Amino acid sequence: MRFTKMHGIGNDYVYVNGFEETVADPAGVAQKISDRHTGIGGDGLILVLPSDKADVRMRMFNADGSEAEMCGNGVRCVAKLAYDRGLSKANPMKVETGRGVLTLRLQVGGDGKVEQVEVNMGEPILDLAKIPVNPEKVSAQKQPHVYSLGLSDHNAPDADARPEVHRGLGQRPTLVEATFVSMGNPHAVIYVDDVKSVPLERVGPLVEHHVAFPRRINAHWVQVHSPTEVTMRTWERGSGITQACGTGACAVAVAGVLTGRTSRNVLAHLPGGDLRLEWRESDNSVYMTGSATEVFTGEWNG
Repeated sequence: MRFTKMHGIGNDYVYVNGFEETVADPAGVAQKISDRHTGIGGDGLILVLPSDKADVRMRMFNADGSEAEMCGNGVRCVAKLAYDRGLSKANPMKVETGRGVLTLRLQVGGDGKVEQVEVNMGEPILDLAKIPVNPEKVSAQKQPHVYSLGLSDHNAPDADARPEVHRGLGQRPTLVEATFVSMGNPHAVIYVDDVKSVPLERVGPLVEHHVAFPRRINAHWVQVHSPTEVTMRTWERGSGITQACGTGACAVAVAGVLTGRTSRNVLAHLPGGDLRLEWRESDNSVYMTGSATEVFTGEWNG
């Protein structure tokens, strides 16, 4: 199987040109190739496929083999691979994803290859049932779109297997406040004073697997610097700590407006790099602009 390793500000996936290659068991392959010691290494597997409703189609699988609806950093790389390989020269380019067809505007460099991509990520989904979030498992706060949920070691999915990680919260739930947004996949946005101090490896699984989230959830901790600038860290559903999450950054932009913390234009600093985000009033859609980078190509014999 021939592949291309790519990343969007550090959010790295293994990409396969589905116009030429067939992957019989993408969930199983995703688990094998994502391992950073025995595989290629990455946050998952993304297939670039023919589409009967867009220029290309994207299917993505997390490192644990679960299929996800969308990846904002991944879809930029899909467009770059499709354009650079000549699968489609459309600009804007239409990409079919698990959350529908998205429109991407490509910024092409002097070498004829894509460098930056602006993605219309569509309208955010705020209805709890559609995100989905079980409203009976969270508590609404006075401020609209803010809810509290309890985290405890007792509810950790692997507390018995990894006691060294799940130690310190105790059996009594620690309440955290979160804002929930779906960008085609579910996100919880939690604001903190110092994002660097958050023990992601410990609290990330507790949020992802909380009983309030029937399809699990992506969790983001955010520090606000000004109405136009934030820093965020991510625990990604099915992949763990990642360098970046594009749909998550969009959710953070929306949550900032909903809670009065940020404006509709915001620069988000992620461990892997920066994303420019805009939640436009004109069409209620979130626009994300960021880089797409090819790292190397190879052949997988596993």
